[in-house]
Amino acid sequence: MIREIYEMCNLQYLPLDKRNIEAHYEGSIDKTGLNADFDWELYRESNKTEWVIFEHDGPGCIVNFVQHRFIESNEVIFRFYFDGEETPGFEIKPQEFGEKYPFLKPLASKYISRLKNAIRVVRSFVPMPFAKSCKITSSLPLCGGWIPNGGWGHVIYHTYSENKQTETFDPENRDYCKLMDMWLKSGSKPIRGKSEKYHSGFILNPNEKRTVFSDNKAGLVTAIRFNTNGFEREILKNLKIYAKWDNREKYDVDTNFGALFGNELGLNKTEYMLSGVDTDGNYYCFYPMPYIENAEIIIENSSDKPVEFINASVDISREYNDLYKNNRFGYFSSSKYYERKCTHGSDSIIAEVKGSGHIISSTVTAYGIETEEEKGDNRYACCEGDVRIHFNGIRTPQIESDGSESYACYGWGFEAPPQCNPTSGYDGYTSPLRGSEMWSMNRHLMGDWYTYRSGFRFGIESGGSNDLDMEHSGAVFFYNTGDSIEYEIARIEIGNKESENAVGYKRLDNAKLIEETSFFEGDDDDKEVTYSGYYGGKGSSFTIKPEPETEHIILRRISNQKKFRQLARVYVNGAEVTEYQWYFPDCNPYKSWLEDEFIIPSKYVINKKSLEIKIVPQPCIAENANKRESETYFNEFGYMILGVKK
Repeated sequence: MIREIYEMCNLQYLPLDKRNIEAHYEGSIDKTGLNADFDWELYRESNKTEWVIFEHDGPGCIVNFVQHRFIESNEVIFRFYFDGEETPGFEIKPQEFGEKYPFLKPLASKYISRLKNAIRVVRSFVPMPFAKSCKITSSLPLCGGWIPNGGWGHVIYHTYSENKQTETFDPENRDYCKLMDMWLKSGSKPIRGKSEKYHSGFILNPNEKRTVFSDNKAGLVTAIRFNTNGFEREILKNLKIYAKWDNREKYDVDTNFGALFGNELGLNKTEYMLSGVDTDGNYYCFYPMPYIENAEIIIENSSDKPVEFINASVDISREYNDLYKNNRFGYFSSSKYYERKCTHGSDSIIAEVKGSGHIISSTVTAYGIETEEEKGDNRYACCEGDVRIHFNGIRTPQIESDGSESYACYGWGFEAPPQCNPTSGYDGYTSPLRGSEMWSMNRHLMGDWYTYRSGFRFGIESGGSNDLDMEHSGAVFFYNTGDSIEYEIARIEIGNKESENAVGYKRLDNAKLIEETSFFEGDDDDKEVTYSGYYGGKGSSFTIKPEPETEHIILRRISNQKKFRQLARVYVNGAEVTEYQWYFPDCNPYKSWLEDEFIIPSKYVINKKSLEIKIVPQPCIAENANKRESETYFNEFGYMILGVKK
């Protein structure tokens, strides 16, 4: 079975360390920082009938594909090219989502909105691995805005810095049937385990805490279930849950029922693969939660009235103890709960976490608020705000969305809550005059999790460009594998001789030093930054000395992404890195500063006391004034060199 499918079918593997995998986004965000769903294309193919919307050099896996398109638009075909093939290995039309194997429900589906200008939203969570490279094309240009023949959306994908024995996507592979069968049982416990602790018929008084589970042996929590006698929406905020694994200093989980079970509003039932809540007072949570020595789960009633529980149960399994004993894994954890508030003109930072691990889900809730000027008439909880996630202190967001409606993979399905599939959805209230007045969005990451080495920052805009006063609340859930696993080796401030001399930085030609001023994308896209650097030419070299036990070297570059398709070859001690090239196909001529990374695989790093790194820019074919020319756009305005320890 393909590794990616196998791990998604066996969720006990979900907590295992994912350090050699990175998560990325390509899509139609507004490059100006405003709210247009921007044109979604990288370049046009030589045959003039295909537009490239995604391209990656190196092994990886497409984990989420979303596209929105007006019903009356012309028919479009998406073609997937794997490992440099000249003919597509797979192609699909929007109307075939949910109907063409393996893009079948519930792994893939479509939704048609009821708006006056109806939009078809198609989404896929089908894992599509590739061993060497992948390219996706569209038979029509995908133009943002209210253009009848337009289309917008995204690809979220994983990249692999090590050879993971990846098998390239095969559309005839019947293993996808096993994953579909599992997803069709959403709401049922996906991992075997018997109930070891069961409580029934108790009352949790105001400000009372109760331990519902404790264990002094290794195990895996496979299910947490509660049933209250009756349901009130306030319970979702007032009932809190805490969990601690292996005598850790602080609670790993410290949040409320609404955030953990995936719905802070409780207006309607929501049912996901890993959590759910209904308006009868039933709650379930199926995140796998391993521990080696002991575990404790506590609930608390923070309200001023008692809550009656019909039952509370925790299922565990001992079957997987050796799996976690013999492999690095993360402890299931929550970010500090983000209390409902308005941030007035800047992103709501739902979570900011230090350390290493991978994000597994998030619950984000939005509320329209009244203003003094428009009392009673301004309660619009806009879904156009982009989700923006930064990993490891990189200033360019690695995961984005053209609105929260795209992050939940429903587009303008947001007009008709609730909506649910096994891995994403939302509850909410929509008025006929103002649209959404409140919504609670959940996104599970069962196969498309986001890794981080030193921390993450999870934010969301209020309105299309932080131009609307709204309130947000919520939490992010993740597997915490410990402290940061990366360390800084050197920084190269190009044009600063002291900085350059520290690593022997030198140009391989006589290129002219250029000074430029622009902005980074994201929440700080109004802050001008000036750097000096070089374009193209023969490239540069420098020498570093990593600490012992270093497994990977990360080259983090500042560049100007005002032109499409930056490409370079990387050499380490004279040997070319052949697994992949340094390739960044996208561009942003408005907020043009970019921070991206190149990870040098371990075989070039381990047991090396000194590394001479050479970066040689390469030309790419580009469209210029209706002509196809070979241009070299790779540039460098600064580097941070990081080491990752074993």
